[in-house]
Amino acid sequence: MAKYEMQELNIPSEEDGRRILYPRLVLEGQDGLDELTERMCRYTTFAPAEVKGIVQLLAEAMADSMARGRSVKIEGLGIFTPRLGLRKGFEPETGLPGSTRRNATAIRVDGVRFKPDKELVRDIDQACRLERSERKFRQSSRQYTPQQRLALAQDYLSTHPYLTVSLYERLTGLLHVAASRELRQWAKQEGTGILASGIGSHRVYVRQEE
Repeated sequence: MAKYEMQELNIPSEEDGRRILYPRLVLEGQDGLDELTERMCRYTTFAPAEVKGIVQLLAEAMADSMARGRSVKIEGLGIFTPRLGLRKGFEPETGLPGSTRRNATAIRVDGVRFKPDKELVRDIDQACRLERSERKFRQSSRQYTPQQRLALAQDYLSTHPYLTVSLYERLTGLLHVAASRELRQWAKQEGTGILASGIGSHRVYVRQEE
């Protein structure tokens, strides 16, 4: 039996203070290759060592394909796509005139995006039996008002080249989804002095030059 908890989805409304909650799975441990191999061997004539060898060969073949700039699709499992990031010690490009540009020496593969196959999601859903956890839902801090949070972001950018969602979380006490949504809001709103730079996992927020 799997458990779920309710977590805050967005920033509380300034008008009525309502919070929208959404379900989140509570992870209780992790299965590794040994556990999966044991499970698979129950339904096949393969020896555990053979199963492990095949899985390891698959991982090596996938790594080789993605290193060549290709995504990997495995029917019934999903699509794997390599993700790039900056090496430690290198700051993101801001896109502003005269700013430093990053070349290949500053870039590395820092992750792999996974898009699950619909069949995999369906199988998990059909096998999953849920019950509600006794844990209370997580919520964003109410220590600051929206305008105070904006001032915190502006002050930070007055002395730093960029602001990330993770940094904004720590500054304001907001949860990740709320922090990300509010930063996007500040970047779109005229007069905040904040602009978005980059896309996806490389998006940062910078000070708007006058």
